[in-house]
Amino acid sequence: MRDPLSVLTDAFTSFLFGKVETTRLPVRTSTGQAQAVYLPTAAPGLGDSGVIIGREVYSGKGYIYDPFQLYGQQLPAPHWLVLGESGNGKSALEKTYVLRQLRFRDRQVVVLDAQGEDGAGEWNLIAQELGITPIRLDAMAALDDGIRLNPLDPAITTTGQLALLRTIIEVAMGHGLDERSGFALKVAHAYVNETIIDRQPVLMDIVEQLRHPEPESAEAMNVDLDDVRAWGLDVALVLDRLVDGDLRGMFDGPTTVGIDLDAPLIVFDLSHIDRNSIAMPILMAIVGVWLEHTWIRPDRRKRIFLVEEAWHIINSPFVAQLFQRLLKFGRRLGLSFVAVVHHLSDVVDGAAAREAAAILKMASTRTIYAQKADEARATGRVLGLPRWAVEIIPTLTPGIAVWDVNGNVQVVKHLVTEAERPLVFTDRAMTENSQASDAADALELEGRLPDDMRAAEWEAEQRAALLERQRRLNESSESTVA
Repeated sequence: MRDPLSVLTDAFTSFLFGKVETTRLPVRTSTGQAQAVYLPTAAPGLGDSGVIIGREVYSGKGYIYDPFQLYGQQLPAPHWLVLGESGNGKSALEKTYVLRQLRFRDRQVVVLDAQGEDGAGEWNLIAQELGITPIRLDAMAALDDGIRLNPLDPAITTTGQLALLRTIIEVAMGHGLDERSGFALKVAHAYVNETIIDRQPVLMDIVEQLRHPEPESAEAMNVDLDDVRAWGLDVALVLDRLVDGDLRGMFDGPTTVGIDLDAPLIVFDLSHIDRNSIAMPILMAIVGVWLEHTWIRPDRRKRIFLVEEAWHIINSPFVAQLFQRLLKFGRRLGLSFVAVVHHLSDVVDGAAAREAAAILKMASTRTIYAQKADEARATGRVLGLPRWAVEIIPTLTPGIAVWDVNGNVQVVKHLVTEAERPLVFTDRAMTENSQASDAADALELEGRLPDDMRAAEWEAEQRAALLERQRRLNESSESTVA
């Protein structure tokens, strides 16, 4: 029974402030019962159409992504930028993404494979599994009737040929062509296209015409013939490198017959080219323009153009301008461009900062794997990532990345199936310890992990099996040598 003073105090308080809310006794319950009161919440996904990437870390639900399904609704552009330091899972993501996309009958993929393993490109195993021969661009092999791509291929428009020639020269020279050199190249190209009709024109024809210009080209501008020859001298010297220099054999003849542009997967193996040489951006420029005019067609197929070591493109003003046009043009014809870069600072601080910004702006999807703290802050500032995402990037473990799909930011763990694993993890020394853990996650996703076996026990068994297989492989190798 309440004392009179408390009753009097409550009455006075109610008179001044109105009725006071009744105090309720606490309810004792368990977390299992209370979880129905406080329902879990998670960020919305991207829908259920497309290819599965893995699972969202915080909610555990499947993460599905497809730029062609999302384009026009949640994505203003289908292009994709993948960032992160080596060893964190970029390569595995690219490969499984391509393999899963190829399950759709209207998909086609071109890969510029700039990484090398055991004398072959990193995509060699996947190409073999699909019965496809990679297009290996190698100056030494080209001398022995290897693969050639002709910048003057008739499949490329006259305007495209001239733009490609200018890009090759500007990349090699490190600066733009002046008006006089541009004029000499233009008249030489026009003369070659007009006079050579019984075969494919080749670069040597342009070089010869630059060295020995026709009098008509000088008369048209009312200048001396020696002046036209002098204007084209530097241009001729640069193109001569592709004809008779260290890059000879790859571009100085008709395009190799038999390149199958209708195959579901086309791999250009650039692994035999020095990644730090001027040859790499030149190669990417030629391949990009050649594909623009021979591969991208209005046939309602969805195409993916994946470029590893993409900083060779984005960091060169002249090559970046070509690809910027390709991205704008290809978007109307169902092209998704995937650029793989280690560090964003390699791009935004380079010589092509303006062109790089334009290409980054067209990439509505950004996937960021683990980076150092300072690099993560710079990446977040350029890409406009939320603060919480920037803070966790340095703490991400391999296989986990921050996904930003036009502002929808989530943390996603990439999962690899058993069938994909031998094709994806090509570096056994680096992935041996993580394969068992990834396999457990994959089986869990597929619902095939035995009920009576804990994940840790299963992982231990799988790791032991991997070590035993490695031991047998070593014994087999030793006996073979003996």
